[in-house]
Amino acid sequence: MVALAFLVLLEIAARHYGMPGPMTNQAREVIFAPKSGPLLYAGMALMMVVLSWRERFIAMGAAVGIDLVFFLVRWPLHAKMMFGNGALWVILACAVIAVVRRTGNERVLLLKGVGLGLLLVAGRKTGDTWLLITSKTRPSVLDQYVATADHALGNPSWLAGRIVEATGTVGSHILDYVYIQLAVAAVIVALYQLRHVSTERRFPAHHLVRTFLVIGLLGPAIYMIFPVVGPIFAYGTDGGHWALADLWPHVSPTIAAPHHMPFDEHTPRNCMPSLHTAWATAIFLHSRKGPLGLRIGGALWLLATLGATLGFGYHYGTDIIAGVVFTLTVEAGLRALSFGWDRASIRLVAHGAIVFTALLLSYRYLPLQMAHLPWVAGPLMLLAVASVVHRYVRTVKELEPVVIPAPRQPQPQPQPELA
Repeated sequence: MVALAFLVLLEIAARHYGMPGPMTNQAREVIFAPKSGPLLYAGMALMMVVLSWRERFIAMGAAVGIDLVFFLVRWPLHAKMMFGNGALWVILACAVIAVVRRTGNERVLLLKGVGLGLLLVAGRKTGDTWLLITSKTRPSVLDQYVATADHALGNPSWLAGRIVEATGTVGSHILDYVYIQLAVAAVIVALYQLRHVSTERRFPAHHLVRTFLVIGLLGPAIYMIFPVVGPIFAYGTDGGHWALADLWPHVSPTIAAPHHMPFDEHTPRNCMPSLHTAWATAIFLHSRKGPLGLRIGGALWLLATLGATLGFGYHYGTDIIAGVVFTLTVEAGLRALSFGWDRASIRLVAHGAIVFTALLLSYRYLPLQMAHLPWVAGPLMLLAVASVVHRYVRTVKELEPVVIPAPRQPQPQPQPELA
């Protein structure tokens, strides 16, 4: 009910600005070409964790068949071509089956699976609406403050931008794919975590999808408090005449007193904190319990996401470290909600919240001091983040359930044969 009320409020807010909201955009994709076909199939894959293998094959075949029908209709009409309608139809059909054909625990389990798939898709639509609201309600941005504080870290976005530019189209295309398909990577890790749902008939107490959704819910609220558009817009060509100057990535901005900066009504204020970094960090954390291939994939995805967010000029270095602290704090809170609050968990959440708040306040009120004393401010920022990482690792290790192997049964001794 809370999620539904939140979606209704966002729908009303979007309508106030003359744009369709998340519920309208999702309903359109029942018939019209979806914005992201892979995301819809990822949502269907999450839903299918509650199905048997036979039901999964039927669902996948139905989704592909429906998409082929849509393709055959759109092709001669020269309409926009995108798959994914079939996946959405299958998810909705499973919701109907749960209400009409299932009872008891089976109905509840199937509805939970449908809700999980729809929440992933709705999260994307909700994020798009949030970004619209930030651009309409925050006419001024704080990029000058963040860029000034970023001198303490050595302006990493400018360095990464030149590195990506030097790699040419191959490097940029790889990073762009990683940046866009973040939700698909999350689903791969989530599917591993939820692989036993169909046999155990219950969901685990804590999994990646919960963290993903909470990050997407809380992060945009901070955008409203700390609106930032990013280097490529505030200091690059993408900002047009609203940009302070055409500096990114070849010329670092000079250290000067920062001011509020007016900007257009279309560019999202979605930099502080970096939610792409936050989500990639969550993927990394949840992949640690998987097999070697999953652990390597989670680490590489995090590194590639950091390269993309900085190298494409979407974020400052200060956004990145704030995103890491934000994720660890959210993850710690969700783990405590699932497994119980204790003193260590409370200290960890409080520590993360204090460090995150201190980072944002320092970016806003101490950027000049940080820029003029980089050898003091930079290490202090990194030490603050490292303290949260260290406390998180120590707390999770202490709270990790200890698996005691069953005692070995004594083997029966062979009886001597009688002569």
